[in-house]
Amino acid sequence: MKKFIILFITTFYFVGSNAQEKQPNVLIFYIDDLRAELGCYGSKTAITPHIDKLANDGILFNKAYVQQAICAPSRMSMLTGLRPETLGIHSIFTPLRKVHKEIVSIPQLFNKNGYKTVSIGKVYHHASDDKNEWSTYFEKEQNIYYKPENIEILRHLKEEGKPLKGPAFENADVADDAYKDGRVAKYAIETLRKLKDDKFIMFVGLSKPHLPFNAPKKYWDLYDKNNFEIPSRKKPEDAYRLALSPWGELKAYSNIPGKGNLDDDLTRNLIHGYHASVSYIDAQIGKIMKTLNNLDLRKNTMIIFMSDHGYKIGEYASWCKQSNMEIDVRIPMIISRETDHKNRNTGKISNALIESVDIYSTLVEVCNLKGAPKTDGKSILPIMENPSKKWEKAAYSVYARGKKIMGVTTTDGDWRYTEWRNSQTHEILGAELYQHKNNLLSYKNLSGNSDFTSVEQRMKKLLEKEFPRDINPFLQNDIPRNN
Repeated sequence: MKKFIILFITTFYFVGSNAQEKQPNVLIFYIDDLRAELGCYGSKTAITPHIDKLANDGILFNKAYVQQAICAPSRMSMLTGLRPETLGIHSIFTPLRKVHKEIVSIPQLFNKNGYKTVSIGKVYHHASDDKNEWSTYFEKEQNIYYKPENIEILRHLKEEGKPLKGPAFENADVADDAYKDGRVAKYAIETLRKLKDDKFIMFVGLSKPHLPFNAPKKYWDLYDKNNFEIPSRKKPEDAYRLALSPWGELKAYSNIPGKGNLDDDLTRNLIHGYHASVSYIDAQIGKIMKTLNNLDLRKNTMIIFMSDHGYKIGEYASWCKQSNMEIDVRIPMIISRETDHKNRNTGKISNALIESVDIYSTLVEVCNLKGAPKTDGKSILPIMENPSKKWEKAAYSVYARGKKIMGVTTTDGDWRYTEWRNSQTHEILGAELYQHKNNLLSYKNLSGNSDFTSVEQRMKKLLEKEFPRDINPFLQNDIPRNN
């Protein structure tokens, strides 16, 4: 009888341990407007020690892409595992639940599987999508200015009935939690302490380096603005007329001129502010990771670090995102698990083509979730276990210009091919072919160049695999095309 009891206890222990390993905690750092301007991605200017350490403890994905380079569609695509063309939503103004009440999101699926689900900071773009999907939800906070001259600007704008868009940057000498991302870190730390004995998925939505570039002075002081180079203002030759946006998002701020290129001094100030904001959120990540380790949660927590899209800080004489250019659709992504140490995958770089829409399926497999719906993504767990594994031949993105023109684009890792189509006639209004084998930027549209006919034909076939000419990319599809 005694042997039976010992055997039962031992069996229970190992079954319990395996179940625990199959359902790890998940911590997702979801960053706004962050391009791969990080030390671990080879940046010569960014100071990001905590993110770099996370990359050294996991796998850095060098070819990760979003499905649309703008906040709302990109985030709802990631959180549902469905592409914008499946959801039928391409506008920043349309909340997910206004169109789809039936779709099961990541937090809803985790809720059904017994997880505590936490949203802190900016996760969905729209608060109306956020509020009812989490067991713990923190409201998004507004941008705050502290310098007297900036407060005065806001007062005048309010008196004049104008939008309250102050200057595009500020460097007040304040503590980290004076600005909202410092408070996000504070809430995350407090919540981790409360949930240390529970199974959880936590999204930490850090808003910087989104405009305005408001960050404590000590992060600005890490950099000398005179050391920043002014990006080339050259635009891609022969690009489609709507390939780039007029970057009205930046022009809406009070100290940004409404027309023309920005002068070198203002450009450097903005680049300085972008870098300061990146170092600011890096410090917040460091605090949260320290707490995770101190609570002994690191060993059973998968960490995902990612952005909602890329960003331009003056390249192509343009700013912000809102395009199909490589610099806008490519994102930094790092995934780190303790099993990476056992598999000797720490510090590895994967050049596999992966998409943010793959995160949903990946979480389902890693966390052994039941009742998952069909999605457009594909679990990248095989890449996490073997970073050099051959993977998909292409990644896809879209960007709409109004309601009548859709840009559809694909990359094979070396080339990017884009078509701009009339949504009703399916006529190709313009095509772009850019080489990106060794460069993030490309200044010559090679579409129609006879020297690259075979490349263009191959890329065109890849594009039409996801975006057939006889299907209107504006219209939603009822059933995801991939499992």
